[in-house]
Amino acid sequence: MFSNTSDLDVRLVRVFLAVVDARGITAAEATLGVRQSTISSQLSALEARMGFRLCERGRGGFRLTSKGERFVTSARALIAATSQFVAQVRDIDRKLVGTLSIGLIGQASHVENARLAEAIGAFRKRDQAVRFAMRVAPPQELEECLVNHELDLAIGYFWHRVAGLSYSKLFSERQVICCGRGHPLFHADPNVTLDALREHDWIWRSYPVPEELASIGERRVTAIADNIDAATVLILSGSHIGYLPTHHAEPFEQRGLIRVLGRSAFGFDVPLHLAMKRGMADKPIVRAFCEDLFGVYGTQANERDMRMHQQKTHSIR
Repeated sequence: MFSNTSDLDVRLVRVFLAVVDARGITAAEATLGVRQSTISSQLSALEARMGFRLCERGRGGFRLTSKGERFVTSARALIAATSQFVAQVRDIDRKLVGTLSIGLIGQASHVENARLAEAIGAFRKRDQAVRFAMRVAPPQELEECLVNHELDLAIGYFWHRVAGLSYSKLFSERQVICCGRGHPLFHADPNVTLDALREHDWIWRSYPVPEELASIGERRVTAIADNIDAATVLILSGSHIGYLPTHHAEPFEQRGLIRVLGRSAFGFDVPLHLAMKRGMADKPIVRAFCEDLFGVYGTQANERDMRMHQQKTHSIR
């Protein structure tokens, strides 16, 4: 009595259905590409496995038994399920599945956020079933998360280069010196001198910015902020001056709450990068998203190379 199935059984079922569809062993010979005697032996083997006769065959022609007719329905369901299984397995290999975790430093301009959104939209049009996990944190924390496999990718300003991570530039962000309405320099000459700037209290960001050090050098730091919002509050207080991204300062500047000092003389550009752990580009989800992201940014070919994990990086910690 039949109680389980095997690869041989499935093959024999296919032979049986080919004979049924051809309405006889002779007609099925061309379809199956084997001799009638072989087909007949295969049908007998299947009947032995089932424990009952499926069809009458011989000089009287081919005819299904009552059990054979019922078996045809079950056999077709088996073959259909097998085909569906094969298709699903093929999709697993082709379809992007899993979770993509992305870290951001936050406070990016509307333009850059729109570009990132466009890349996500392009990725969503792929054959994928991916869950996005977004996280906002300071640069050093993002790098630590990358190293510890808590993030796949991170976009932000990274002043140092951690061993084991690769970095590809995406865009630049302009930084300018700002003071609040209550600050002594608010109504002074906008073409402020370096000596005048150094006479006042400064905000220092907890993540060092080499470009800022090169622009101003030594100064009197009496406040520390680990994000743009905190720095903005200190500047609005009128008791500190400090750097802010131009896109972030503009709304306050338009409302007369902030003034930019020495815009051309002391402003500088900060490069923002896409960072990932070396070898992460081998992950299909990451590779596909990077292709869409670089496509949006129009990054140069050498930065679009998906072998980024092979780039040499150096730690200056």
